[in-house]
Amino acid sequence: MSKSPLRTKLYNIIFGTQTKGGQNFDIALIIAIISSEIVLILSSVASIEARFSSYLFYIELGFTLLFTIEYLLRLYCSPKPLAYARSFYGIVDLIAIVPAYIAFFVPGANYLLIIRLIRVLRIFRVLKLVRYLRDSNILLRSLKHAQRKILVFFSSVSILVTVFGSLMYVIEGPDNGFSSIPQSIYWAIVTITTVGYGDLVPHTVLGKFVASLTMLLGYSILAVPTGIITAELNQEMKVSRELIRCPNCATSGHETDAHYCKECGTHLPENV
Repeated sequence: MSKSPLRTKLYNIIFGTQTKGGQNFDIALIIAIISSEIVLILSSVASIEARFSSYLFYIELGFTLLFTIEYLLRLYCSPKPLAYARSFYGIVDLIAIVPAYIAFFVPGANYLLIIRLIRVLRIFRVLKLVRYLRDSNILLRSLKHAQRKILVFFSSVSILVTVFGSLMYVIEGPDNGFSSIPQSIYWAIVTITTVGYGDLVPHTVLGKFVASLTMLLGYSILAVPTGIITAELNQEMKVSRELIRCPNCATSGHETDAHYCKECGTHLPENV
């Protein structure tokens, strides 16, 4: 069944980025999203909330109604409403308005509306920053390929903090603040990550010795996940460069932002 002229026009404006109306709509939407986030942030400041609570409430309510109408219009004019609702942006669009309605029953739930900021990702489509998206995809693929190594690393670290935490519980005990093994594991995590809040500190000589070992171990292992991700990232960048091939001399291995072949100077095709 063909779309009505109204649905077609709405689709071109709401989903389209090639038309002037579509670009203006997306830019207006991004401005509205950022404005709603500013209102949300201001409402969390006690002094501002005390003076302008009613104004902030009605402004936020206006934004919620605006985004609700926009979401319903997207469902109305989409060729496949269910596919849109299940897509990444469709789910984010829905989540961006649901907390506002939950807040009527659960106080404070409206602060979850900060997720609306994810919708600003549409700016990549509006400004046609495809290369930035491509670079982010390289990073995501690198993280995906490194997930097993990272899982093994974090499993090893989890075992270490459990061992060190339990050891400190035995050495220091409740008298020195290490009231339980979970509390001691918390200390081990804070120490091995070199954060060092200082709310729990060892008092015995043996405890300080174990703490010193934990700190040194922390410095030793912090670079491990960075090295894993860096290696995978280099591999992904190498693969991406190999995909950019000169149509004239067939030379590959160009940088992702290269416009001309490094061998013959031929203009390279857009790699998007």
